[in-house]
Amino acid sequence: MPRIGIIGGSGVYELLKESIARVITTPYGDVEVFVGWVGDEEVAFIPRHGKKHTIPPFAVNYRGNLYALNLLGVERVIATNAVGSLREDLEPGTLIVPDDFIDMTKGRVYTFYDGKTSLRVRGMEIKGVVHVSMTPSTYCPEIRNALLEAGSKEGLQVKDGGVYVCAEGNRFETPAEIRAYRLMGGDIVGMTGCPEAALARELSICYATLAVVTNYAAGIKGDKKLTHEEVKEIFSSRIKQVKDIILKSIPLLPKERKCPCKDALMGAVATA
Repeated sequence: MPRIGIIGGSGVYELLKESIARVITTPYGDVEVFVGWVGDEEVAFIPRHGKKHTIPPFAVNYRGNLYALNLLGVERVIATNAVGSLREDLEPGTLIVPDDFIDMTKGRVYTFYDGKTSLRVRGMEIKGVVHVSMTPSTYCPEIRNALLEAGSKEGLQVKDGGVYVCAEGNRFETPAEIRAYRLMGGDIVGMTGCPEAALARELSICYATLAVVTNYAAGIKGDKKLTHEEVKEIFSSRIKQVKDIILKSIPLLPKERKCPCKDALMGAVATA
């Protein structure tokens, strides 16, 4: 049974050895999960945009993906993201492990708990209204520490901390939006980090992400046109480092979780 899940792009999939595809049926549709090995650890992998990158950010089955991992017994999720920089000093190619997020999406489903659907989470049957806390740590501190330590062991510079602003997409942001995000305290901007992180917390799954800065956001460095080709090119140039960090981080994760994520549902379920 895999304890660790990875959600990311197709390049990360190459980490898995002897993987098999499994279709997991969830209340949110069927989800294809690839289960294989990273070293001595069994790992479940989900390509967020599909195997051929055909699913746009707003259409990703965020609930289905996380619930499928929950059904498999996954306790920790390492994600990867391509992001734009909201700061002049965060250059394209920078690796960053964010420590907070601002959700600016508009049309996504943000919770599992609609008050009607009965869900099985960590051996509990939950049906009702649930209010999880995103403090004291928005992202799992144990996964974050493992990613940062792995980067250091690889001799790579990985920025510790930053606020991830999640925009709706599919278009890139306007210069005015970017100015607003900067005023709000954002450091990087992407389209897939939310509601993924919060949904993981609702299932008591530890979650953190390793992000690659692929471009300056609109207006940060003049009025240069942004293209998806630029994003792909920079992310591809860093994929080896991303894989190396993930590979080295997995053995650094404690066998027993002592982070607040595991107790996210304690005191969170509303009762009549």
